[in-house]
Amino acid sequence: AMIEVLAKLGRGPVFLAGEVLECVITFTNPLSASSTSASSEMLAWASAQIHCQFHASENRVALPPSDGSKHDVQAENETVFVPNRARGLGELQKCSRWAEKSWGLSDSYCETLPIDGPPSFRGQSVKYVYKLTIGCQRVNSPIKLLRVPFRVLVLHGLKDYQFPQDEAVAPSNPFLEEEEGLKKDSRLADLATELLMVATSRRSLHLYNISNTRGKVGTFCIFKTVYKIGEDVIGTFNFSEGDIPCLQFSVSLQTEESIQEEFQRRRGQPVSFSTHARHQEACLHTAQSSFSLPIPLSSTPGFTTNIVSLKWRLHFEFVTSGESAETCLVRGSQSEAVTWTGVEQMEVDTFSWDLPIKVLPTNPILASYVSQFSSTNSIAI
Repeated sequence: AMIEVLAKLGRGPVFLAGEVLECVITFTNPLSASSTSASSEMLAWASAQIHCQFHASENRVALPPSDGSKHDVQAENETVFVPNRARGLGELQKCSRWAEKSWGLSDSYCETLPIDGPPSFRGQSVKYVYKLTIGCQRVNSPIKLLRVPFRVLVLHGLKDYQFPQDEAVAPSNPFLEEEEGLKKDSRLADLATELLMVATSRRSLHLYNISNTRGKVGTFCIFKTVYKIGEDVIGTFNFSEGDIPCLQFSVSLQTEESIQEEFQRRRGQPVSFSTHARHQEACLHTAQSSFSLPIPLSSTPGFTTNIVSLKWRLHFEFVTSGESAETCLVRGSQSEAVTWTGVEQMEVDTFSWDLPIKVLPTNPILASYVSQFSSTNSIAI
């Protein structure tokens, strides 16, 4: 005989910091027709806790000695689960016995995620992992743990926002009875959506000259530098006014993970780069070109903690001709038809350029569609 424990995140496995996480936990005892009441299982207790698990690479991060009163910073080989919020599951903590042929019991676990916590992040030096851990035990049986992973997005600015005291200014549905906590949580999500829309909808022309030591190569145009995850970064090039022919260019969408100076294992250690999208194009005799790089919904927006910071950038690499523009042109004054082929060897110059951009989170429901985590998890005890 056994008891099945099913945990379901009804809205999906992605949340904004400051939102209420709600998980419906169901206990069932699927007895067969030949079972008797004597074989019914006894559930002793059940409890749920939210944990943020921190990992640090010992080769890159030098953490201070662990303090017994602070368990939020641990080396990788000492990492433990530390509860942020803990609560028993209603009446399930009481020892009860069900004698029916089959029984089921459900309870809802609700807790507000800390608004000042770090986002979910799996970097090369540091990892922040969120889990809801459900502990339960049958009588005379070992304790079993069901871990429900979920993702947390952090939007800076929500923490300092003060909701108006006058409820009349906030639109509400008079036909729905909402609990105060759920009403505030809904307003938090609406506020986050509004802040994201305002921050990412502003468009203004940003024009940059592309030059090296020998002269102008062209111009680069981009209409905004603040994006949400899931959006496309679009830019255009104009090489028609350049003095130096551009043979090839590449654009990479990258994140830059850097450890704060006081936690670096070695002074001046290099930062870690990760490439999320890349566009490369041969552009000799090309007057104009463009690119579109998607920001993955599964990627982590930029953030900063006391240990690590994550920034986004566009990394450009240009390959230009070492010769003048005239030598790379096809002569149009030929009286007879000719065939032009590219040269086998030519002198080239290369240079790179970095343009910082800002990447913010998106609606957590949208991010749930591509999440690697399942909304439903189960275990048999």
